[in-house]
Amino acid sequence: MNRKGEYGKLVRDRIPQIIREDGAEPVTYIAGSEEYRNRLRDKLGEEVREFLEAEDAKAPEELADVLEVVHALAADLGVEAGQLEKIREAKASERGGFVDRIIWTGNR
Repeated sequence: MNRKGEYGKLVRDRIPQIIREDGAEPVTYIAGSEEYRNRLRDKLGEEVREFLEAEDAKAPEELADVLEVVHALAADLGVEAGQLEKIREAKASERGGFVDRIIWTGNR
């Protein structure tokens, strides 16, 4: 059950086909726009949790799943992947990235 008490979860587009190829018949429906955005947010949390729990060998695959959901969320917001990357670059230019591994512990 998701955060709104609804059953089911958002799955990748080919999952119903894969289920059929395995001999079962999936029960699906197409989400409306509001539900889709909410389900994407739920999926992002799910994929981030899976990344956080993954061992190093599996972490890149889980991180790619996070990125897939981020791209879907951006598209749903009307932002293309290239545009999202430009936004990320601008923020990195203004505030920096995380390459230097700086940990802030407060001010004096």
